[in-house]
Amino acid sequence: MRRVKRVIVVLMVLVVALLVLAFVLENQQNVCLSLLGFSIGQMPVSVFVVVALVVGMLLGPLLGILVNNRRPRSSLLGEVKE
Repeated sequence: MRRVKRVIVVLMVLVVALLVLAFVLENQQNVCLSLLGFSIGQMPVSVFVVVALVVGMLLGPLLGILVNNRRPRSSLLGEVKE
């Protein structure tokens, strides 16, 4: 069963990698990003989107860990404090 799960995970990672690669190859138009008075030089659209994707993939689990660590342990078990 573990082997099947590994194969499925590897296939899913390959599909995501191919989708990202196709996205990068299709979005080569240069744009200039400007936010709150700061501007970044011209880069392809795909660079900004892929960077945002990676930052989100890193921050999401980190924020999830922080939120789970802040919760009292008894509330996770469904106990009510009096």
